[in-house]
Amino acid sequence: MAQLTVRNLDPEIVRRLRIRAAGNGRSAEAEHRLILEETLKPAGDDFWDKAAALRQRLKHRNLDDGTAFLRKRRRGGSVRPR
Repeated sequence: MAQLTVRNLDPEIVRRLRIRAAGNGRSAEAEHRLILEETLKPAGDDFWDKAAALRQRLKHRNLDDGTAFLRKRRRGGSVRPR
């Protein structure tokens, strides 16, 4: 892994980073790493990761399109959930 050194930071910024890190239960270095990752991560990656995880969780469920349910409801029939 690469290393990054940041020099000449305002002491107030460093103080805020340490406070934020402590509040999140992380070291200042881990917090700094997370901030950089979240800020510089390409847009959309998070969406596709979440979509893949959701598909994985639901892959064994029968998820029909609901057409039969809607038709029966429109005809006034009683529909019991599965």
